[in-house]
Amino acid sequence: MDYHSDRFRDFSLMAYKDDKLLAILPANRVEDTVYSHQGLTYGSFVLQDSAKLFDAFEAFKAMLEFLYTEGVKTLDIRVIPTFYNRMPADELEYFLFKAGAKLRKRDVLMVIDYAHKLRFQKNRREGINKAKRNGLVVQVDNDFDTFWNTILIPNLHQKHGVKPVHSLDEIKLLASRFPDNIKQVNVYTGEGVLVAGTTVFLTDTTIHPQYVSGNPDKNFYGSLDLAYDFIINHFREDKRYFDFNISSEEDGAMLNEGLIFWKETCGARSWVADNYLVDTASYRELNLKKK
Repeated sequence: MDYHSDRFRDFSLMAYKDDKLLAILPANRVEDTVYSHQGLTYGSFVLQDSAKLFDAFEAFKAMLEFLYTEGVKTLDIRVIPTFYNRMPADELEYFLFKAGAKLRKRDVLMVIDYAHKLRFQKNRREGINKAKRNGLVVQVDNDFDTFWNTILIPNLHQKHGVKPVHSLDEIKLLASRFPDNIKQVNVYTGEGVLVAGTTVFLTDTTIHPQYVSGNPDKNFYGSLDLAYDFIINHFREDKRYFDFNISSEEDGAMLNEGLIFWKETCGARSWVADNYLVDTASYRELNLKKK
């Protein structure tokens, strides 16, 4: 996370048992609140594969106690969507229940489960065929520069007045450090002109397009339909899920109908991602065993 360390006051925690690392919490601090790291999409309370339930509980309780002694009143913690876990891992949600945590927001994600994959609907298939008739081709070429500078940055500025969360230099640095996990997929005309692209993050379980954008002719040429069809199928060999990302707004209070419709026509269905607020003083009452 050091690539954006200048933006956050890091307050990440590590919990040990018998001098062996048991759990981590990537986090940053703002005044008297500590957040599941705001520079990460899904960073949260993460356990070693060998961690047992009661040990995990003691680690969570110890973290709360440490935060309390450091003058932190509230922990704003994100629950990692379960499909990113390699094994069952609902410990945190149980601990939050025991701590009397309050749900702060619930976002809706659109996800494809490859074990129950639905077909692209007719309008998406028509878009793919249109792209093929127009001679568009897809390549995994890691040309981040052209995609960022000619399509992604101009589109985000024009449509939303914002910049990508990652700068071009940051995404290239991350891709160089994690070449198996970050890929740039671009769509070209037969003449080699870039018309659309997507920066894809790959985890052990999931394919996640972090950035997707096309030129103004994307609907006419079907370039985004072709891009999604490619990444959904090209990287799926050892994956279980495809995460289209969040489709809710205003901390989950509103749904983006257009985004959801488009993703559903690709075969996606809904999943949720929650954030909770925990009073750090609750550590004093936390107990799993009968008194």
